Amino acid sequence: MPSNVVKKYSYNTEQMILTIMFVSGKVYDYFQVPLYTFENFRSAFSKGSFLNRFIKGKFRYKERLIV
Repeated sequence: MPSNVVKKYSYNTEQMILTIMFVSGKVYDYFQVPLYTFENFRSAFSKGSFLNRFIKGKFRYKERLIV
């Protein structure tokens, strides 16, 4: 099911960085995200709900500036 919030995402296993592009066009990198958290996010029925409950506020993040 497509997300109303998350447009696409990727995960760097070596650096443990979860990158999320939102429907708004903003892109955030979340740091030190364990692989199991990414796997649970990937399989979650609602990406937005999972993000709000288990990622936001739990991991350091930085917005990417898209030029």
